[in-house]
Order: sequence, then C-alpha cells, then structure tokens
Amino acid sequence: MGQPRHSVDWRNGNVPVSRHFDDPFYSLENGLEETRLVFLTGNDLPARFRPGFHIAELGFGTGLNLIASALAWAASGQQGTLHFTSFEAFPLSGADLCMALAGFAEAAPFIDAIATAIEGDGKIDLPGLSGRIVFGDARATLPAWEGRADAWFLDGFAPARNPELWEPALLRAVADHTLPGGTCATYSAAGAVRAALGDAGFAVTRIPGYGRKRHMTIGRLS
Repeated sequence: MGQPRHSVDWRNGNVPVSRHFDDPFYSLENGLEETRLVFLTGNDLPARFRPGFHIAELGFGTGLNLIASALAWAASGQQGTLHFTSFEAFPLSGADLCMALAGFAEAAPFIDAIATAIEGDGKIDLPGLSGRIVFGDARATLPAWEGRADAWFLDGFAPARNPELWEPALLRAVADHTLPGGTCATYSAAGAVRAALGDAGFAVTRIPGYGRKRHMTIGRLS
C-alpha cells in the first residue's frame, strides 16, 4: 500500500505509544472501555443503530473502535451489516497491531482480519461488518470520499501533537460527509476543536470524559 508505518514504543506491556506524536494509541487504563464511553455513548450508540448504519472515523489506530462498534452492533440484535470507514495516514504494522490487541480478549475474533487488512487493501469483511481503512492523509482522502456517515469518531492524536487531523477545513469536510442529524464524538475538549466543529455546523456539547480526562466533546449536525 506504500504508506509509512507507525513506529511505536510499548508501555504497560502492550499499550502502543506513537514515537512520532509521543502519545498513546488508547487509554493506559482500559482502551476498550474508553472507546465505549467516548465514541459509542458519545454518539448515542447502540440506541441509534438501524439497518445500513455507517460509522466513519479519523484515525484507525489499533482498530479498537471498529471492534467495539462491531461488538455493540451484534449485541444490539441488529440485522444486516454495519458499515465502518476509517481514514488513516500512518498505519501500524500487522505485527504491532496484533500485539496491541492481544490484551483484549473480546478482540480475538477480529485480529486476523484487521491485521490482514492493514497489511493489504484495507478491507475488512466479517459477518455483520463491512469495514474499510482508507490509507493516506485525510485532508486529501476525506474530501474525495463519496460516502456519508451517521456517526463520526474523531480519534486523532492530541490536537497539540497532531494538528493536521483537527484543522477547521478537515472538520468541515467531516460535516460535509455527515448525514442530516448525524453526530460526532471525540475525547478532546480543546477549545479550538469545539470552535471548529461549531463553525462546521455541529451543535457542540462538552461532557465528562473518560478516566483522567475531565471532559470530552460531542456534536450533532444542525
């Protein structure tokens, strides 16, 4: 696929930390529970699930967000397929991804498919799930995307360290690729992020965050 691989160090055994952004890929406390609070609860999921529901995200990382979404979809009893599109400029290697997910027992059924996708064409097809990793700079790939999402997971590294994924123009592209009444959620409560989302057309609310993060941000397209 020709994308540069993300170099990582390891903390607490199997938590990957980006060497480039000096930021962990997920909470040192419990990455899966963080995902469920920030991105699922933040987007009012699974309550909003319906046939053909489409989640999109900025920053695929380890795939934990996709896994949590697929598990919630299956548990909700929905029929049909959950669609999940993720934009990722610096993918992990398959080996590092496997190591990062090894600490989550619930991730086991997904690891092989995700590792194959991240080393290949980015497509993840499993029962009840149609996933796609779009490789490359989201500032170029998202505006060219033909899809529109019901819910967005904004999961880039911290805005101070990875400002490219929080630029106002990119967040406007997020809004442009959101269905009417669609939502977004992010662990970040940075004022600049909230302002950019508001300018893009989202009605933004700051709510309590996960663990040591005091606040997070949710939005609904006005």
